[in-house]
Amino acid sequence: MLTTRTGKLAGLLLALAVVMTGFAGSLTLGPYPTPPGVVIDALMAYDPTSTGHLIVGTERLPRAILAMLVGASLAVSGALMQSLTRNPLASPGILGINAGAMLFVVVGAAFLGTTTPMTLIWAAFFGAATAAALVYLLGRQPGAGISPLRTVLAGVAVTALCVSFAQGLLVINQERFGSLLFWLAGSVSARELATLEPLIPFFLIAGVLCLLLTRQLNILGLDDEVVRALGQHTGRVRLAVGIVVIMLSGASVALTGMIGFIGLIVPHLARGLFGRDHRWLLPACVLLGAALLLVADTVARLVIPPQEIPVGVMTALLGAPLFLYLASRKRGTL
Repeated sequence: MLTTRTGKLAGLLLALAVVMTGFAGSLTLGPYPTPPGVVIDALMAYDPTSTGHLIVGTERLPRAILAMLVGASLAVSGALMQSLTRNPLASPGILGINAGAMLFVVVGAAFLGTTTPMTLIWAAFFGAATAAALVYLLGRQPGAGISPLRTVLAGVAVTALCVSFAQGLLVINQERFGSLLFWLAGSVSARELATLEPLIPFFLIAGVLCLLLTRQLNILGLDDEVVRALGQHTGRVRLAVGIVVIMLSGASVALTGMIGFIGLIVPHLARGLFGRDHRWLLPACVLLGAALLLVADTVARLVIPPQEIPVGVMTALLGAPLFLYLASRKRGTL
């Protein structure tokens, strides 16, 4: 673990370098490799008549930006959930929040014809909030508050239920919504930068709230008696953190579908390197989450070219073994 301020700053700079390297790799690597010189020309003086510029400008640049933004958002929301619930297995994917957002998007598209960006975004937010409330109610143990084990089990059940319903709806309406099947597995491909515009205010609000809540998040990690002795009112803090998680998770699902395990893997990695102080933990999650999803997306398009694997499958291959490892380590305390 990095213990000094200088060491942590150096760690963040190294993580930033990894992000920039991953970004460069995302722009140059793929079924049709693009030389770095062409990439630089496309970024500096875009020519729509050039095939190389078209590949970079219309396909790789948007998906690289989306991968960084979504990876950072999922990692931060995972860290917030683990702090909020004091549960090392908590993440938007494990506790059903992503699945709830995905189900409501599919229901809106299938039955209500809500295919405009804003309607899909609000459907995702409402679904994420509904799933979070349901898992919270199911995870409560009468007279003892939230049980980590009951919460994880409730999250797994809600995730399975939402995914099953969504898959059923997509299969029934396969001719109309066949393109959503790839989105369901999690993908940052075939997206335009214009799809980000309605979500920018939500990401900015969530980022500002994260900055304002860092001190309170550190206090939430203390025992309840210590928190009460400090005179802290945790109810409002928990509500604000829950809103941030719903905003980040809902926006990410609306953009890219179900991408799991980023919110589980990255906070543990960041906590192991930078400690539990959220002033360092959250920036580390931003950088490491962006780097991980960038690398996963690049690998996903290189495995079986010219086809590509949904990036959600790649993150699951990385995350599932870690989830089992963490569950086996914590089974005595859950």
